[in-house]
Amino acid sequence: MAAAFLFFGVLVLDQLVKGLIQVSCLPGESIPVIKGIFHITYVLNPGAAFGLLENQTWFFILAAAAISLAFVWYYPRLRRECGFLHYGCVAMVAGAIGNLIDRIKMGLVVDFLDFRIWPVFNLADIAIVVGVISMVYAILFRLKEDEES
Repeated sequence: MAAAFLFFGVLVLDQLVKGLIQVSCLPGESIPVIKGIFHITYVLNPGAAFGLLENQTWFFILAAAAISLAFVWYYPRLRRECGFLHYGCVAMVAGAIGNLIDRIKMGLVVDFLDFRIWPVFNLADIAIVVGVISMVYAILFRLKEDEES
């Protein structure tokens, strides 16, 4: 139940905020929240993180679809793993699907969180990064502890 709440919470919040940005701002518009430190900047990103692989929409669609299918296939086993791996995978897939929805609708991803020292990103990106960090932690430390016990 908690995994479903995490999954749908990330997905719905991501899509709602992106929709709000799209109806409230013009592409390229930047609204200072803390001037010079944090802005809401509406960017349409044709690539992945840091603009890598620009305009490779089909690659990203296929990659997200493959990750999602693998997640569904392995989920029964994944539920029995440690929470860091289980919920990390859930967060990562929810973020990937959030960005996948954008790519299918527009061929681009809506980014808006702008800390001025880092490329602009979105809530789905946060879920992906936190999910991957959680998975790496589980693989490096938690699963090893479980095997040793």
